[in-house]
Amino acid sequence: MPAVDEPSKPLAPRAPRTRISAAWFGLCAAVVGLVVLIIFMLQNTSSVKVHFLWMEGSLPLALALFIAGVATTIVATTIGAARMTQLRRVVRRRRTEVSS
Repeated sequence: MPAVDEPSKPLAPRAPRTRISAAWFGLCAAVVGLVVLIIFMLQNTSSVKVHFLWMEGSLPLALALFIAGVATTIVATTIGAARMTQLRRVVRRRRTEVSS
């Protein structure tokens, strides 16, 4: 039995992370997410009444939640894009002020 103070064998060097490996990880995560989403939609097929503004209708619960999620994503993305545009303008202004 080796003593506690003895160094262990060095580990083999890891492969460098690349854009392809990141894309592969993203693709695998997306596939898992889609499988979970499909299972969720198949389990929630009961119909619900939806009232929104002047509209009224009936649709499956999973579809109603999916539409709400997509709408939320669109709103959040729009706000994020507006903020990024605002910050880019500030940076451009500061660069032109510094260079002049």
